[in-house]
Amino acid sequence: MTNHIEPVGATGAAKITLRTAGELAEALPYLLGFRPDDSIVLVALYKGRFGGRVRLGIPERPEDWPAVAQELAHCLIGGCERRDGRPDSVVAFLCQDAPAQAWAPGQTVVEHLRPLAQLLRTECGALDVPVTEALCLSGGRYWSYCCPRPDCCPPEGSVIAADGTSVMAATAAFAGIHVRASVAELKARLAPLQTALVADQTRALDAAAMELVPRIFSGVPREEVEAETLDLARLVLRRLADAPGADDALDADLRDDELLAHDEAAALILGLQDRMTRDRAAEWMEGEEAVVALRLWRALARRCVGGYGEHAAAPLTLAGWVAWSLGDTVEADQALEMALGVDPHYKFARLLNQARAEGVDPEPVRRSLREMRESRETDPGEPAESATTGEGTSRAGSGDARRGQALAVPGGAADPGVSRAARGLEAALRRRGERERRSSGAGTRPGRTGGREVRRPVGRRRIGRRRARGEG
Repeated sequence: MTNHIEPVGATGAAKITLRTAGELAEALPYLLGFRPDDSIVLVALYKGRFGGRVRLGIPERPEDWPAVAQELAHCLIGGCERRDGRPDSVVAFLCQDAPAQAWAPGQTVVEHLRPLAQLLRTECGALDVPVTEALCLSGGRYWSYCCPRPDCCPPEGSVIAADGTSVMAATAAFAGIHVRASVAELKARLAPLQTALVADQTRALDAAAMELVPRIFSGVPREEVEAETLDLARLVLRRLADAPGADDALDADLRDDELLAHDEAAALILGLQDRMTRDRAAEWMEGEEAVVALRLWRALARRCVGGYGEHAAAPLTLAGWVAWSLGDTVEADQALEMALGVDPHYKFARLLNQARAEGVDPEPVRRSLREMRESRETDPGEPAESATTGEGTSRAGSGDARRGQALAVPGGAADPGVSRAARGLEAALRRRGERERRSSGAGTRPGRTGGREVRRPVGRRRIGRRRARGEG
């Protein structure tokens, strides 16, 4: 679940007043920084000023809607109270396009989602924060669940202003706010390939696993595999950096895929399953080095095909971390959501997800990784960390692993402990919690809102086929 408290882009540089439901519908992509599809979005309001916002995919099963509505209301209002105080009201958006064959498609979606809109209004109201407007956006039109007047909100819906033609679009352009692609397009940049390359990439992953696993069991030092992985990664990074640029995202990804051989992708994917190697790779997090690294992590996530889907947790988490470090919170949230989708227990992704949801600054993690790099450069002979620490479950990627039997990489995720990067995040989250408790004068009892306990977004659960972002 996306949980943003900060504004998207340079919203402080320009102000605009939104008075109608249509203007709210036009503003939604600019509030999020991308065009939501198949999404529930709640936005908090403070005396006419936008505050926190949460987003979650609409569960396919209506029986999951009550739990979703309660979770979203608690996450938004609880998060706002910890930062800016209780919001005055909430605006709810339900965004979904109907199947092409549906009769009166927009109206079909409106009626289908009406019970969900009512649940959102009820749950927010139970926390003493009213939903002043609830809109359904579908097929380029909007409907209001709160306005009963057909002269204002006709049954057939009202047209949302075309891109670039509204006052909101002009103001956003002047302020330097850019709307990214839809959620589906963002996912496509990170999702496994579904092309003719899949068969060749799967064979390369199988071959790499058959070469790596015997080496591990024969006692090859972990550091040797790490060095090989990072040397190969640096080689590919130089190749990507030397390639000519491409403005279109699809063209850029296709070019990067062409520059990455199947055997190279396989070796890097398997090597990054070791969390210490992954932490070393996470050091490429700033400046032009980070821009190129993000391209590599996207490309590797796309190569986790077939039975190697769970291996994508490492490159997806790296993509989320680097995007966040570069200030791109939209891609960061999407990458972390996908990482936890393939492995809900991946420690680094869960901590990054929680830090994003709670508004933690990424600098403590950057500082921790810088210190690790500086320490290694100062004393190259000293091991960076004990080889007996790790997180989650490491997968070497053999056929056994693809059948669900995880193979432990020595020094990797099957061992106890937490990585250096994860420790930096845990410390930042702990300090933030202590500051909040001191500033609020709270004791050990949980805070309450409207008579109910506010649940901090600290877990992650499956709701239908959707996964909530902001709980990690």
